Parts: sequence; structure tokens; C-alpha cells
Amino acid sequence: MELPKFLLANNNNFPDDIFVVHTEFPRFIINLKDDELEFLEDVSKESEDDLSEEIAILIDEAGNFYDKEMEEFE
Repeated sequence: MELPKFLLANNNNFPDDIFVVHTEFPRFIINLKDDELEFLEDVSKESEDDLSEEIAILIDEAGNFYDKEMEEFE
């Protein structure tokens, strides 16, 4: 199955949070409310440092994805 690069996620237990799931390496969930990032696979601190520029770009892309999705609802 082919997955989209980003998915929106929500949960009634966290009604004020906005989650975006990145489905490619490095897979992660970002809470756009506070930019908290949770990796879905083992990413060592060294790897995280090496990927920091790529991760920063992906975080921006996640925000842009969310904005575009919300425009569709308006």
C-alpha cells in the first residue's frame, strides 16, 4: 500500500492538539500546537543531529500540509 507523505490525526483525549504524521523516514508525529516531535522509530541522538536540517524542513512541510488541508475545509 502506498501512503501519503503526511496524514492528519486527532484524538478526543487531546481536543486542543493538532497532530500531523510523517510516514517516510524519519517517521514522526508532530503536535503543531507546540511543535513537540515524537519519532516512530529508533533515531539515535547522533542520527537526529545529522538529520536536523532535514527534520527542520519536514516540520515546515508538515505545517504547510496542515494549512493546505484546512483551506480545503473552508
